[in-house]
Amino acid sequence: MKKTILLIVALVATMLLAACGPQFAPTSDPDAGQARKKLVLMSHDSFAVSEDVITQFEQETNITVEFLLAGDAGAALNKACLSKGNPLGDVFFGVDNTFLSRAINCGIFEPYRSPALDSVPSELYLDPAFGLLPVDFGYVNLNYDRRWFDEQGLAVPGRLEDLIKPAYKGLLVVENPATSSPGLAFLLTTIAHFGEDGDYSYLDFWRDLRANGVLITDGWSEAYFGHFTVGSGGEGDRPLVVSYATSPPADVFYSESSKSEPDSGNISPADGTFRQIEFVGILKGTEQREAAEELVDFMLSRAFQEDIPLQMFVYPANGEAALPDLFTRFAEVPVEPVDIDAGAIEANRERWIEAWTETVLR
Repeated sequence: MKKTILLIVALVATMLLAACGPQFAPTSDPDAGQARKKLVLMSHDSFAVSEDVITQFEQETNITVEFLLAGDAGAALNKACLSKGNPLGDVFFGVDNTFLSRAINCGIFEPYRSPALDSVPSELYLDPAFGLLPVDFGYVNLNYDRRWFDEQGLAVPGRLEDLIKPAYKGLLVVENPATSSPGLAFLLTTIAHFGEDGDYSYLDFWRDLRANGVLITDGWSEAYFGHFTVGSGGEGDRPLVVSYATSPPADVFYSESSKSEPDSGNISPADGTFRQIEFVGILKGTEQREAAEELVDFMLSRAFQEDIPLQMFVYPANGEAALPDLFTRFAEVPVEPVDIDAGAIEANRERWIEAWTETVLR
């Protein structure tokens, strides 16, 4: 989802994750003097946490946490890799499964199997060396304008194949996979769904989608707030958008009219969504290894994990964390998201994006 939206919204800008930063200024305690430890948590711009939650950690551990927001997920990771051996922070959060292999190959994370992982489903572990530990996950899918479809008397598309039908011509806005995390996730979804070869490949689908008037934007915020009829407050002309399965609860949460139900709905066909998993790791070269482990443990604890949904609008990795009512009512966990190996993504990402660019933009 990153990060992050309506501040989703700048949030899910998040997705986000779209994006937003922490909801408070870095904490400091000048009275504590040199006895107080300090950690730098390096992350992408969409990272967010409640002030009282991080204050709890600081008070319990005598560790001050400062935040270094280093751009979008890819840019932040590149900076971490370039500073290998002389890390800009002690802990890094925000590597997702589309960049997992690149992060591992950089060799910038120290192995640490937190005891808190016992509460995390093993299916979320993607790094067997435990250099990167799962913190949250979300789903990139299609959102639709419920009122618009009702008023038009048009059925909501139920499959990716429906998007190329004449009835949906000019209704969809998606993000450029070269510049957008959800855009890349949607491209990967189409690759997994249609395949690269055969009678009808993912590039055939994109050619047909282009012919059917799909609109491409550079990022999630432009698509969701600029063109999606719900996110734009009716100013946009696209009732379908690539966003997140948690965007509907964000639609309610950030509503200025105190709406009780979202104007948007989820479309999550089998084999038509992509699960993003975000990870945290301890950077090699930190001089605060013990304190870094404490922070990682805390980020997997219920206190931090139960803060995640309404801060970053993604699901907590800790299976014991309770979900807010907005999530249980309006979010959705797709039953059959596509699955692409992180190594395959790393090996083919640039080639897939170049082929997409040649097909859709040129």
